[in-house]
Amino acid sequence: MSSTPAGAPVQPSELRNIGLFGALSDEILEFLCTMLTVHAPAAGDTLFREGDEARTMYVVLNGEVEVLKRSRNGVDARVAVLGPGDWFGEMGVVDIQPRSATVRALAPSRLVKFTAQDMDALYRHDVRSYSIVILNLARELSRRLRVADGILADLIANVLNSYLVRPGAGGG
Repeated sequence: MSSTPAGAPVQPSELRNIGLFGALSDEILEFLCTMLTVHAPAAGDTLFREGDEARTMYVVLNGEVEVLKRSRNGVDARVAVLGPGDWFGEMGVVDIQPRSATVRALAPSRLVKFTAQDMDALYRHDVRSYSIVILNLARELSRRLRVADGILADLIANVLNSYLVRPGAGGG
C-alpha cells in the first residue's frame, strides 16, 4: 500500500499509469487533479448499491473492492474483485440508468471519484483529452464484454453438456 494519506489530494503521478488516463498529457493530468476528489472507504463500507442513482465512477488508487450482482432469486454473487488501477461505476457517467451492481470495499481503500460533471469539465477544457478518456473507457467496457461472453458461453456449454451427456448413458 502507498504511504500517501487516505484523504490526500490525488497527484498526476498517481494517475499517469492508470489505463483510464492513458495517453493524457501532464497538463491534463494536473487539470484533472484540481477537480477530482479522493474517497477513502474502510473495509466493509458499501460504496453504492444496485439500483441506486448513478452519476459517479471511481478509480482504485489503493486497496480492493468487490462487485456484487444480485440474481433473480435474491442471491448476491461476486462478479469481480478490483484493485489498484482498476475502475468501476463507469456506466454511471455514460448512461442515466440506475446502478447495475453493488460495490463494497474489501480493504481500506483510496479511490478517486470521477463524476459526470468532471467528464463535462474535461470536455469543455480539452475535447481531444475527453475523447481519449472516452476511448479508454470504451476499450475497457469492450474487454469486459468479451470476458462476460466467454463466461456465458462456457456456462451454456456446461449446462447443455450436463443435460445431453448423462453418466452411464451409452449410444447404440
